[in-house]
Parts: sequence; structure tokens; C-alpha cells
Amino acid sequence: MMFSKRTKEHKPFPWHLWGFLGPGLLIYLTFSVYPLLDTLILSLYEEQAGQSEFVGLKNFITLVTDENWSSAFWNALSNNLQFFAFHMLLQNPIGLLLAVLLSSPKLRLASSYRTLIFMPTMLSVVIIGFVWQLILSPIWGISEEFLYSIGLGQYFDAWLGKEGSALVTLSFISVWQFVGIPMMLIYATLLNIPDDIIDASTVDGASPMQTFFHIKLPLILPTIAMVSILTFVANFNAFELIYAVKGALAGPNFSTDLLGTFFYRTFFGFQLQQGSSTMGAAVATLMFLIILVGVMLFLFFIQRRIQRFQF
Repeated sequence: MMFSKRTKEHKPFPWHLWGFLGPGLLIYLTFSVYPLLDTLILSLYEEQAGQSEFVGLKNFITLVTDENWSSAFWNALSNNLQFFAFHMLLQNPIGLLLAVLLSSPKLRLASSYRTLIFMPTMLSVVIIGFVWQLILSPIWGISEEFLYSIGLGQYFDAWLGKEGSALVTLSFISVWQFVGIPMMLIYATLLNIPDDIIDASTVDGASPMQTFFHIKLPLILPTIAMVSILTFVANFNAFELIYAVKGALAGPNFSTDLLGTFFYRTFFGFQLQQGSSTMGAAVATLMFLIILVGVMLFLFFIQRRIQRFQF
């Protein structure tokens, strides 16, 4: 009888948890959820004579088909894909290589190297862009003299001033600044691998290269997948570096225009272009959908197939 009475008793709801979760949840709803929902709703309206009129998907259709909008949108999307490809093919492999080298117990001054490589990540993107703009300037920059001093002066050019090289140059600058993030994430995972497993492979006669590809690499694949997702999200939200170096027009001739700078000009307006909050909301919504679909596809086709190990 006592047992049955105890089972029927319900524990009181822990209302005190709201005291801990409430402030954080309120801030998240106010500054993340509400602006997102408001943007999605705003993208379905159109401004006419100071009044907002519901137009459904008209703004999106205009954005991708109208000749006044589509060329700029597809150019920004194409440049964004190239920007992301540079980071995936350069930043993450370099970060992986640096993490492997810095995790070697035979490397001296590893902590100093790690700090120096990660230091640009902590600096402001505006400062990084301004400094590199000075360095690469054909007029007062030091890059020309440096290349001539090492016998490579014939390769110097106004890389930031030409349509064919401006986006590539900015991609290299961004890779240089943020390569410390994948390096540190992968480095922390490598340190978490038990020494017993590495020692066992050495006893079995495995070379350092075999140990890495057959033992370490499978164990760090989940971290590499997470780094890839973070890279995708960060690159399709990129704005500061392009704006700091090339301005809102993302010159020359919009060759460095990304979705972030395109959204800025659309929403706030710039020079002769008049801003439109509804079209800007449509651009922001498409950016959100691109990121959402990309992350979902990655999680469905790649992330769920990666086997995780827990030590």
C-alpha cells in the first residue's frame, strides 16, 4: 500500500529552474528568434507609397528573375560559393596540417607557434583588412619591395584592384586570419586521443603516416565535419572583410560582392541605390534558407554517417 501511494505521488515542477533559464531564454527570443521571424514576415510585403502591402513570394521571384535584381544576386551568390570553396580547400586542410604538427611531442616551442598562428583570429576584421590593404597597395605598400628583394618582383601586381584577382586575394587574407580556428578545434581533438592507442599502433609496427590515416584521422572526422559546417555558415554570413577593404560596392565592378554586402546595399541603400527594407528582408531570408538547406544536407548525407568514438 505504501508503495502504491508513493507511485501516485507526483513530484512538484521545478519552477526554480525558470530563474536560471528565464533570462537567457528571454534574451535569445528577443535578439534571435523575434528578429528572424520578423524578417521572414517582412519579406512577404512590399512598400508602396509608404504603406506595406502583402505580396507573398513576389519579392523572391523579383530577386531571382528580374533583370534589375537577378544579375547582382547571382553574381553575389557565385562569389560567395567561390569564397567558401577557398576556405574549404585551403583553410581547413592547412588547419588540419598545423594541428597535426603542433600536436607532435617532438616539436619544440609548440605553444608559441600555436599562439602566433591563432593571434590574427582575435584581431578585428576591420583592422586586418586595413593593414592588408596598406601592405598590398602598389603606391605605399611594402609587398612590392619585399617581392623584389627575394627575386619575385615580376609577380607583383595590384591584386586588390583587378576583377580577376580581388576576390582571390581577399579569400587568402581571410584564410590567413581564421586558419587558427580549425587548427585549435582539431588540435584539441588530437590531444584527446588516448596515448595507449597510439602506442599500440607503434608496437604493431605502424609508421607515423599509417598511424595518422588509419587511427587519428577516423577519430577526428567528427571534428572536421563540425569545422566544415562552421566554415559554411561563417562564409555565407561574411561581410566585414569585404566592406572594410572594398566598401559596400565590393569593387572593382562588384567582383568581390558577397551576399552580405549585397544585402547591405539592398536594405540600407548606398550612393544612388535606394534602400528597401522588404527586398532586403527577402535577401536575408534567402541567405537564411541557403545556410539552412546546406547544413541540413551536410548533416543528412555526411554527419550521420560518421562514426563517433567516446573514450
